Parts: sequence; C-alpha cells; structure tokens
Amino acid sequence: MYAYTDFDEAFVRERVAQFRAQVERRIDGSLNEEEFKPLRLMNGLYLQLHAYMLRVAIPYGTMNSAQMRQLAMIAERWDKGYGHFTTRQNIQFNWPELRDVPDMLEALADVQMHAIQTSGNTIRNVTADHFAGAAAEEVEDPRPYAELLRQWSTDHPEFQFLPRKFKIAVTGSALDRAVTKAHDIGLRLVRRGDEVGFEVIVGGGLGRTPMVGKVIREFLPKADLLPYCEAVVSVYNLLGRRDNKYKARIKITVHENGLEAIRDLVEARFSELRSEFGGVDQELLKGISAQFAPPPLRASSQASAVQDPVLRSWIDTNVSAHVDPTHAIVSISLKAHGQTPGDATSDQMRLMADLAEAYGYDELRISHEQNVILPHVARTDLPEVHRRLKEAGLATANIGLISDIIACPGMDYCALATARSIPVAQQIALRFDALKIEHDIGPLKIKISGCINACGHHHVGHIGILGLDRAGVENYQITLGGDGGPDTVIGERAGPGFAYDQIVPAIERLVFAYLGLRDSPQETFLETYKRLGLAPFKSALYPDEAKAHAA
Repeated sequence: MYAYTDFDEAFVRERVAQFRAQVERRIDGSLNEEEFKPLRLMNGLYLQLHAYMLRVAIPYGTMNSAQMRQLAMIAERWDKGYGHFTTRQNIQFNWPELRDVPDMLEALADVQMHAIQTSGNTIRNVTADHFAGAAAEEVEDPRPYAELLRQWSTDHPEFQFLPRKFKIAVTGSALDRAVTKAHDIGLRLVRRGDEVGFEVIVGGGLGRTPMVGKVIREFLPKADLLPYCEAVVSVYNLLGRRDNKYKARIKITVHENGLEAIRDLVEARFSELRSEFGGVDQELLKGISAQFAPPPLRASSQASAVQDPVLRSWIDTNVSAHVDPTHAIVSISLKAHGQTPGDATSDQMRLMADLAEAYGYDELRISHEQNVILPHVARTDLPEVHRRLKEAGLATANIGLISDIIACPGMDYCALATARSIPVAQQIALRFDALKIEHDIGPLKIKISGCINACGHHHVGHIGILGLDRAGVENYQITLGGDGGPDTVIGERAGPGFAYDQIVPAIERLVFAYLGLRDSPQETFLETYKRLGLAPFKSALYPDEAKAHAA
C-alpha cells in the first residue's frame, strides 16, 4: 500500500498545525461558529445533533494493522470506545470534544492518515472495490489509479469550492463492487483487445434526485486518466448550478444540458489539458504502482473439507474466491444481529489488526457495505481466523444476507436526519435471526436511509427503506428492485409509507411473499422481483388494499 513521501508528511502536519490554531481561536471566542464552520468542514469536522463528529478518510478503503490500532486508540482515548465505518470507506468518531480534535488529527498523522476533504464542496475520499488486488475476476488492481486521483484532487486549487461535493469511485472488476454508476465520476477498468483502459461514467448519484450514471467515454487510455477527469470536473465547475444546492450536483448538470453537450465540452477541455500534464502524472503513477505489488503469498495448500457446521456456514457466506486458489478473501461482518451496522469497538479493531498482521499480510479493507475485509488469507488459516473472530463477536455468518444491512446513523446522531435508521436495522436483523430463515432466504440487500440524502444507499437496495418526517411522526417508505451492481437500477417506490412500529412486519410480509413466489430456492429475491414485477409484492405489503381491489 502507499506510503507517505516527505512532502505528504509535511503537508498533513502543516494542516494539523493550522487547524489547531483555528480551534484555539474558536474556543477563546475569536471565531464564532459561522466563521469556524468552513474551516472545520475542510478538516472533516461536523457538528451533529449531540456533539462534534470527526470523519476520517480511509483512501480507497485500504489500511494496515498499525492504522487500525491507532483508530482503536483514538476511539478509546478521545471518543466512547468505538468507531463507525461508513458507506464512503471512512470512519466516523461521533463524540469528540472540540479541544481534543487537533490531538486526534496529530495521532492520525502519526500513522499516515488524515480527515482532509471528507467534507465540503470538493472532491471527497476516492473509493474503490474492497476486493481490489485480490479478486479472481479482476482486470487490474484499481488502487494505484485511486491513489493517483487522491493526490491530484487533494487541495487542488481549482476544485476546493465546487458547486457541490464530488465523489469518484474506481473498480477493476466487471462485478462492480464499488457502485460506480451511483457516483459523480465512475471509472471501470476494461480490456479492449490487448489494451486496458477506463470506461468513464458521469452524472450518477442518489440523494433526493437519484440518477444512474451515463457512459461519457467507452474507452479512455490509462495515460489520459488525470487530464480527462480534470476536464470533467472543470466543465462541471463552470456549468454546475450555485443558485440551488438541491440542483448543484453534476447529475443535474448532465440532465439539464444533455450528455452529448457535456461530452463535447469535456472533450474540448480535455484536448486543451492533455498536453499540459506532459507525462509527469505517468512518472508519478509508476512510483505509486510499485507500492501496490501483490504480497508475496506464502506457500499453502487448499484446505481440506470442513466438518464443523458453524465454520462451514461462515465460509459459505463470508469467504470469497481469491486470485490464488490457496488463499481466500475474508469479509468480517460488522452486522452482528441487534448491533449497530458498521460499528466496531476498540477491542474489535485491535483484534482485526492482529489478524491482519498474523494471517493477512498486514492489510485490511473497509467496504462501502460497512464491513471489514482481510483480502489475503491462506485457506489453511481460515479455522483459526474464524475461532478468533468468534471470540470477539465478529464471526456472524451473514455477508450478503438479510441482516447484512447498510444503515446511515439516522436521527440517533445526524442533524439532517428525519427518522431513525439504526433501530430499524437492528429490529429487522433480530426478527429474521429469531425466525431462523436468513440462510433459506439467500442473497438480499436491505439498505436504510434516515433522510432523503440517501447516505444509506436505499435507492439501490433490493429492499430500500427511507425514513421521513410526516407531521412530526416517523414514516418509512419502501422501494423495491434496486441494484447497485454493474447494471445499476433505482428501486421502485412500493406505495404509502409505514409507521415506525409497522416497518418490520411490512418487511416480514415482503420476505414471506418472496419465499412463496420464487421458482426455486436458487432464485434470489432480486431475480424474482425482475420476473414478476411490483404487483405481487405490493399486494403483500398492503393486504387490505389488495382485498378491497379483489372485492
């Protein structure tokens, strides 16, 4: 993984010192909150419902054991002993005292981490496939390009005050675990003959106006990545609306101007910029790429048949194929039934760091689905890894199942939320755990957002849940058929919303309807929905309405 240069180190330390002085001025009253707000947001510090929240970048989701241990220490020393991993491959600390934040940032700098550009109308943390560099079907590891983009976008003088925030995702797999079509720019490494380049997607995004990104370039040579991305952001910076923040994202810019018009402008700007880079970006990329060489996998054999049913269940759900058949990719679920999705205690973080160091070539990944990944584990080590995870409460065998729920912090923390998300996720997980049908249901992605900003990605959930405020009362809308994969689909709203105490029974009706409708145990919820459409599921959700129509 990438290691800081002397320049990186000096830059981050300088930002910490600068923010320390700004915090001191806020505490002594020299700055009021209105003056302090843009300064703190530039350093990832939000003011939430009950306290400040510090959002820390984990670039493209990659980190090592020392960094994970430092996050554990920070949570223990300056927070409440836990952190929350997010859908942007970040970690959030929800309870810091303002006076402690500079010390937290200093501790992050000690392990080459920071919180720069995790907020504000700028290019945010660049995200990537959490199986990058390990997946069997991958065209190429996308992380060197993600790091190149991170360096280009950090403190970019032209792009610090964009019309709105800007998010980039990169994948090297056709399976698209990075949800590239729901980003402002999505980059997919593709092969054309003997050459590898990028399919470039623009104008995706969720929020109050969800849109699927459109292909602006079917094939972009790798050498043109930075000038082309700069051209896209430059055009957006000029055209993007600043009169209405709800219409300021690039998805609206593309929609209002049309893809062809945007493409023409981008290509014109690209032709101007291309020569200006002069190959310096490619020299930089060479040095970056060398730091992402695959680890020297030790000699191992394929594991023998597993007899323990608990271990077998965990391997079936939480272990994925590795490019080396003697190794595996291990997904550690942060979704134990009844727990807060994405939360990990300091002790759990330390345990995951220990496992990465002992069995995972000192590497961890954070997924946008709020889980932690050990991307390189020898198959012969799986029983021991499972045993130690089980002791720490981290061996829940539910990756991709109904209790592996994405949920935003909702009204428990967020100042923008209009409803609770976490308790709904907890109750759904507990209900289906009690029914003992989770594995029979099979793959099913539930995603929950506590407001229309859609941080829980509900639009692309097989079952999406959106919490709203209706005259002071929480009301939950359900969408069906969403998909964040390579053929991204925005879910269809099923009908009127449900009260807080009705949402779990509604989900139960949906699931039992699916079990009765599917052609076979192999047909997934999403496949059944695509085959039959909304009608039978709507009838299950609103039985009284269905009876009235029947009468």
